Amino acid sequence: MEEGRIRELENDVAALSARIKALEVENANLTARLSQQHGENQSLKSKRTHKNHKNHKKENQGNFKRRFVALKIMYIGSCYHGFASQGCAFNTVESEIFAALQRTNLVVGSIADANYSRCGRTDRGVSATAQVIALYLRSKKKALDDTEESGYGSKDRVIVARSSREEEEMFAAETDDDEIDYVSSLNRALPADIRVLGWCPVPPGFHARFSCLYREYKYFFIDDGLNIDAMKQASQRLLGEHDFRNFCKMDADNIHNYTRQILAFDILPIEECLWVMHVRGNAFLWHQVRCMAAVLFMIGRGHETLTIIDDLLDVDKTMRKPQYVMAPELPLVLQSCAFQGLRFYCRPGKSQVRSRLTFWFTYVCRIKSTDT
Repeated sequence: MEEGRIRELENDVAALSARIKALEVENANLTARLSQQHGENQSLKSKRTHKNHKNHKKENQGNFKRRFVALKIMYIGSCYHGFASQGCAFNTVESEIFAALQRTNLVVGSIADANYSRCGRTDRGVSATAQVIALYLRSKKKALDDTEESGYGSKDRVIVARSSREEEEMFAAETDDDEIDYVSSLNRALPADIRVLGWCPVPPGFHARFSCLYREYKYFFIDDGLNIDAMKQASQRLLGEHDFRNFCKMDADNIHNYTRQILAFDILPIEECLWVMHVRGNAFLWHQVRCMAAVLFMIGRGHETLTIIDDLLDVDKTMRKPQYVMAPELPLVLQSCAFQGLRFYCRPGKSQVRSRLTFWFTYVCRIKSTDT
């Protein structure tokens, strides 16, 4: 009897063990299914959250009104590899501006969507007191219609012909007191050697390069025994429309027309031995101003005569550019870019900023005078 009872209990234990194992397997399956279901729910929730965030972001961007504006910019170029952005390879003025625009959220979307244009591509080391760029920026205007988003609004159309520099500096943004302070916002995000001086609403067809009437450059130099009168006479032979291929760095891949027009060329004293070449033209070739300055310096030192200007402008006579060293880049400044009908909203203190920049260039010219 006892043996039978023992076998019976052993069978019960075996059955219970088998049942426990079956329950453990079933429990593991249930746990796995619950975990999978939880993961699917979390994934669905995450997707919904991401979609809602994306839609919210898109909705927020859609709520931003945009305005087509031009910005007037000053910079000291000694620490930059030129103005135009060159990807990540070099630090340029434009790359700093793009970074500031992104940090301040003034651009809706990307720069590529902002219809961006620049007036000039100053080279490495060259500075500017009035570079101009144009692009769409975010606006605080609550009721911009399509015309206003493209550029001019009804108030913006009351704009006179191009004003003098003094009038520009005195002009205040009375019609746009409720607009974003583009100047202060960007200057807080920019390095100290790049400053936004003012802004101006522009029409839909405006292009900072192709809408420019003319550009003015200044080249500062020290009179260390130069024949200034001879240089002045030679500079006048550069006036008018000529083929300037012998006064530039050749760029055969991108430039096929080397004809440019020089509208004015003055050589004026500033103080003591400091002088400036003031050149105005509708457009300039690569390194053209520095090449013209170099030839004038050779004439001023008596190394060449006035006829060298005529010889270099005669491309049939001088078919290949002679080898000569360009004038240094640091004393060169893009002084102004002229546009019909634009008046920039400039903040007070602009003249003081320009005075400090002039002082800096005086210093540069003095330390570089032996190179010119």
